[in-house]
Amino acid sequence: MAAATASLPTVRFVTGMPGLSRYAPVEPPWASEMSATDMQRLARAIDDLGFDGLLVPEHIVLPPDLADTMGAHWPDALTAMAFLAGATSRLTVISAIVILPLHHPLVAAKAIATLDVLSGGRVIVACGVGHSAEEYEALGVRFDQRGRMADEYLEAMSVLWTEEEPSFEGRFVRFADIRFEPKPYQRPHPPIWIGGNSHAALRRAARWQGWFPWQVTAAELPSLLAELRKDPAFGDDGRPFDVMLSVSPVRVDPNDHRPLGSGSGAPLPTASAQGAVDAVGALADSGVTWTSVPPPGPPTRSLEEYLERLDWVAREVIAHFR
Repeated sequence: MAAATASLPTVRFVTGMPGLSRYAPVEPPWASEMSATDMQRLARAIDDLGFDGLLVPEHIVLPPDLADTMGAHWPDALTAMAFLAGATSRLTVISAIVILPLHHPLVAAKAIATLDVLSGGRVIVACGVGHSAEEYEALGVRFDQRGRMADEYLEAMSVLWTEEEPSFEGRFVRFADIRFEPKPYQRPHPPIWIGGNSHAALRRAARWQGWFPWQVTAAELPSLLAELRKDPAFGDDGRPFDVMLSVSPVRVDPNDHRPLGSGSGAPLPTASAQGAVDAVGALADSGVTWTSVPPPGPPTRSLEEYLERLDWVAREVIAHFR
């Protein structure tokens, strides 16, 4: 498998930024002490090591029962993405994920276009519809309409990004007789990935540029991708389509986000460099174009140790795909 994976240069590698959230399943305890300077230093190191992207999470508010397991400390994704893009020169910043119906589409489109221009096109927008009814209630947005709102918001944002005199008439958003600039640096606009693993999320992803599964294992991926590709909206128009899946996805209880362990419960494939390379190669064979590789070993105890683990991933895994 190692020889085969060496011929797969399209696989790209991402990692997260510790300290942006307090999400217990993935955040090391020391990350809560990170300063903005620490994050800038880490982002630049990740850039220098050859990673391709940084994942940036988001929640606006959470009810107490979810905050107990997920933590209440979460960033605004687009603000954090702008901060990290400004600290680096090559990395793509990727929302993971923006809860789109909680953002007015004109405001979101403006923020994304501005960030895309100022970063020189280093933006990917992964968005979804969320899972907390209480989060929607706090913002005065109907939870039961979130799927329809997401579809309409995406269409409206596309119009804003691509039309000289944009106009849109929908159920949730309407505009006409306006000008909207700047247009994004990337044309026609930054890639849109859809997060989630429901049938609705798969149908939505088929219309855009990528899919970011949630709690999907490598074994489950092929059948879900087959379903996505059968959707009439997916078509055969030659547009790039990305799939982001970690070598070892986080597994949590869908109701309260209690950690259930990594991946499918099997030993981590990153216990050895060859195991990690083989795991990435297998994902690439299944259609994955972006992935993350958790460093081997017990939880890190410091930023310095975390940097050492990332250096291992860069030398022992990423280098095989360059």
